[in-house]
Amino acid sequence: MKKGKKYTVASEKVDRNKLYSLEEAVKLVKETSISSFDGSVELAVRLNLDTRKSEQQLRGALVLPNGTGKNKKVLVVAKGDFAKVAKEAGADFVGDTDILEKIEKENWLDFDVMIATPDMMPALGKLGKVLGPKGLMPNPKTGTVTNDVKKAVLDVKKGRAEYKTDTYGNVHTMVGKASFTEEQLNENINSIMNVIIKSKPSTVKGIYIKNISISSTMGPGIKVDSNSFDK
Repeated sequence: MKKGKKYTVASEKVDRNKLYSLEEAVKLVKETSISSFDGSVELAVRLNLDTRKSEQQLRGALVLPNGTGKNKKVLVVAKGDFAKVAKEAGADFVGDTDILEKIEKENWLDFDVMIATPDMMPALGKLGKVLGPKGLMPNPKTGTVTNDVKKAVLDVKKGRAEYKTDTYGNVHTMVGKASFTEEQLNENINSIMNVIIKSKPSTVKGIYIKNISISSTMGPGIKVDSNSFDK
């Protein structure tokens, strides 16, 4: 794919062989954001993990200190009092079997995060093929299968970021917007890196963090020195 002129100009500002301190990288990521809209800032971390072993698969979520900058639409699948609490907490959509039928029959997926109470999970099981590939299936590890629907909804609305290793041991997650201040991006990246570092499985041998990079939507990748973080 041929890269545009804007990308070429932006990538010339980045030394591909250099490991930048977090502060330098964040400054650069803002300078190299070339999208006409307020681009997202993504963090990519390559970890020395063998994801064939279940204990070396990382998955979780945290509320970023400054949020993600994206207002996410939340669907809560719950009944009775749980449904009432979800509405009061600010969920965009609330329902039980009726909403699951809508997803199944109409392929309705107009939401970003699905939260479900544990009792609804058996009914949700048959939608695994639809929700799974899109990363919408609720999971206890990310706090989206819970009876504390109020906290779950508020966390998403405050700016919760999920992280999960792919097959190759990489973690990709959104850490904010290009319009964020450098300080806000630094805080968000530090908070997620602390969680990843603390989540190091005891069975990992050798170097745990292979490389770290940040980039804006359509912008070039900027390598970050892992010594920027307390390990």
